[in-house]
Amino acid sequence: MSRSERKWDHIRYALETGQKRSTAFDDIQFIHQSLPNINVSDVTFHQKIGELSLSSPIFINAMTGGGGEKTYSLNKQLAIVAREQGLVMAVGSQMSALKDKSERYTYEVVRKENPNGVLIANLGSEATPEQAKMAVEMIDANALQLHLNVIQELTMPEGDREFTGALKRIESIVKVVNVPVIVKEVGFGMCKETVESLSSVGVFAVDVGGFGGTNFAEIENKRSDKSLSFFNQWGIPTAQSICEAAYASSVPIIGSGGFTSSIDIAKGIALGASATGFAGYFLKILVEEGTDTLNEEVSTLHYGLKIIMAAVGAKSISDLQTAPLMISGQTFHWLTQRGIDTKSYSQRSIK
Repeated sequence: MSRSERKWDHIRYALETGQKRSTAFDDIQFIHQSLPNINVSDVTFHQKIGELSLSSPIFINAMTGGGGEKTYSLNKQLAIVAREQGLVMAVGSQMSALKDKSERYTYEVVRKENPNGVLIANLGSEATPEQAKMAVEMIDANALQLHLNVIQELTMPEGDREFTGALKRIESIVKVVNVPVIVKEVGFGMCKETVESLSSVGVFAVDVGGFGGTNFAEIENKRSDKSLSFFNQWGIPTAQSICEAAYASSVPIIGSGGFTSSIDIAKGIALGASATGFAGYFLKILVEEGTDTLNEEVSTLHYGLKIIMAAVGAKSISDLQTAPLMISGQTFHWLTQRGIDTKSYSQRSIK
């Protein structure tokens, strides 16, 4: 099977398998504030994360590219929504375009449609520094995302089986590219030890890619004659993964993996994320209902988030990151066993 055919397989199965909502956000509850002392009009989403200026905490996460006309069309439509809604957008892995120049246009379209937007290039951790520079140049990217997908590769029939040296390769890329480097999981979450290691080599930010969104183990098992079904439930739920990352390091966190609502976004940010990535949820709306409906959904998410922030008294994203929370259920047990103090969330307050 060609790389292009595999790209479309991933999209097709992602739409078919959907999202299982195992994010653990049901274990998170805001502590009600009867005197929030702000107006809805006081709330702003604008923030600066290092060199990146964000007008929304919603992030169109890496989905596709390199699969010919079908993926070209998807990236074009996603770039239009990103432009109209002021969202950061990451493209899918560009390795296919580095190996086959005829696929470059499926990625380059995002910069053509969104000339002034914040765009993020994407490669796997197997990439070389030279490939990383080429990926950034291809879409005139503002940052580079390197994805980690060990479980997907192990489940994929034609996947990699060698994973030594990944951290050193990431470090070598950080040293040579002229944009910030974000490292992203693809649906299995990040533990605090991983985040500490990435921070130690100069990674700008992490995208936890937690369990609960698109399940690439399940997708690869559907493509395989020899199912490794034990990987279908493998990973760290998104809420827990954000907490692990926040505990480990001060590097900015992108929360992703199963986000579908304004309350998910608010909880993800309150747990420690600076932005939240949407992929499968947006893809399904785009494919089934089109760009107008996706634009409407993003506007609805923005409106709901603004209302929630007013309810808890958060004028800014940084305020929301200090809103008091109660953590219960499996997430409480997970964090307690991992040595992460859940009381620090319940005892804090917005200043």
